[in-house]
Amino acid sequence: MKLLHIDSSIMGNASVSRELSAAVVAAIKADRPDIQVTYRDLIAEEVSHLSGPIAAGFRQPQQADLAPDILAEQQLSETLVTEFLASDILVIGAPMYNFSVPTQLKSWLDRIAQVNRTFKYTDKGPIGLTQDKHIIVVSARGGFYADGTFQDMDFQERYLRAFFAFLGVADVEFVRAEGVSKGDQVRRAGIESALSSIRNIVTNPPAK
Repeated sequence: MKLLHIDSSIMGNASVSRELSAAVVAAIKADRPDIQVTYRDLIAEEVSHLSGPIAAGFRQPQQADLAPDILAEQQLSETLVTEFLASDILVIGAPMYNFSVPTQLKSWLDRIAQVNRTFKYTDKGPIGLTQDKHIIVVSARGGFYADGTFQDMDFQERYLRAFFAFLGVADVEFVRAEGVSKGDQVRRAGIESALSSIRNIVTNPPAK
């Protein structure tokens, strides 16, 4: 079994999503010691935003007359989608920035949305090709968006759930730490709540 661990927070050692995504991976490894983990830090190794020449590689990869920098980007796209396809479990650290996901994470998502690799078009509409995956998204927010006044401003979790559903993944769970910018006591309560949900997810994996 293979696990792909993604981090996208710009906050380094102060990041709640990095702390919690590491805790998720550690809990899974404790339960399944033989699992193979691939780690990708989208800040340390930033993925360039999608461009026309990069996207062309989804259809006609590694053409001989390409400039070296574009060829390297197309090869990176292939590496990223191959890592995604090979994984059984994904753990994604996804803090909320400006009501959505970090731009670095969006760049990674754009690279793995490849026609005939992760989805295909049919006469009945698009169909996802990556059904057999379990995705755990670690979502850290400065405020409170799960319920109440600001619920309609949460374009982070809704976007990620919709994106992965388009690729065929129905099994998406969220580990959520809210209020992490509301002072130490509220921050710690949010982290403790998230840690409790991690234990529940690992102890009670989804039925296959």
